[in-house]
Amino acid sequence: MPALKNFVAVDWRAGKDKIYFFFKDINKYSRFDLADNLVEAGPTDIKATNWGAFHSHAKDLRFGFTTTAHNSKLDGAATMSELELDILWLFYYMDEIPTVCRYDQDLDKVISVHSVKDSKWRALLPYFDRIVAGTWWKTSRHEHAFRFLLNDGTFLNLDFQPQAVTQKLPPITHLPITDKYYPGLEPYKNRIIAAVQNDQPLFNCYYYIFLTNNEYIRYSIDDSRVDTGPRKIDDGTWPGLLRD
Repeated sequence: MPALKNFVAVDWRAGKDKIYFFFKDINKYSRFDLADNLVEAGPTDIKATNWGAFHSHAKDLRFGFTTTAHNSKLDGAATMSELELDILWLFYYMDEIPTVCRYDQDLDKVISVHSVKDSKWRALLPYFDRIVAGTWWKTSRHEHAFRFLLNDGTFLNLDFQPQAVTQKLPPITHLPITDKYYPGLEPYKNRIIAAVQNDQPLFNCYYYIFLTNNEYIRYSIDDSRVDTGPRKIDDGTWPGLLRD
């Protein structure tokens, strides 16, 4: 796998924090262990035995991200056990219809599938084709904010905060990637192909933004700045990720 291009990266927060990379051209995935800093499995064929009912849609995956108990209202949780869920939201086309799959990381299985227009994420519909990455943008001021990077040098901010409703603010804003919103990222805004969050609650939350030419940027969510990069993706920075 000499070059990373047509892939999607998603965060996994149940148990040890991981990042899953879905390589759509070959219908395989790799599992990157963040604590050990290496690919612990993969690339592996995507099939029913490892991704259940989602497996046949992985080749059409567009983006995905995780929410936890802090976002339980988004999950429609009702019981205490449901409030503890780690949910992976996977967005793809099914029969040409934008679709979202709700995947329970703790049970390791699909628990619901809906069209995006009938989901809490319906504000994303006008931009669906252009979104290359999304993440829960949790900070001390925003508990229920999400950001989505688009392939045209812009981004979306979607905020489910109750005050956003009472103040009659728009549910979603579409803005250019500039130093005002993403300090340090503007020179690379048209090279973004994927991104994924590394959640480290005791330290900083980083957003890994993958660029063309096998490069990446580590972006600090808490400090709102480029922390490192661009750096080359190789066995020194992402051990095992370029493995065939």
